[in-house]
Amino acid sequence: MNIHIEDLKFQAILGILDFERVTPQDIIVNVEITYVYKDAFINYADVASLIQSTMVESKFLLIEDSLETLSQKLKSSFPTINTLNIKITKPSILEECRVSVSNQYNFIS
Repeated sequence: MNIHIEDLKFQAILGILDFERVTPQDIIVNVEITYVYKDAFINYADVASLIQSTMVESKFLLIEDSLETLSQKLKSSFPTINTLNIKITKPSILEECRVSVSNQYNFIS
């Protein structure tokens, strides 16, 4: 099974610049999860809630750190996850473009 959460948008403190540490900015998260569905499913509403609450509460300095933390929390909360693709976008940080950082995590041994 694949779960796609697209364009999850909220405001959070994320960044190393002085103004980013004070004022929350728009954050967009896209996630793709693959897992084997047998007797239990992964609730996508719980996934979205975990992502948003982690980002808002943690006030990360770097997108890279937020990706690592999210991957660990998601795998811990939903152990049936096999692979995880996460992309975090800061749509307003540069006037000319949207910037994103993404990573793929493979939990299959």
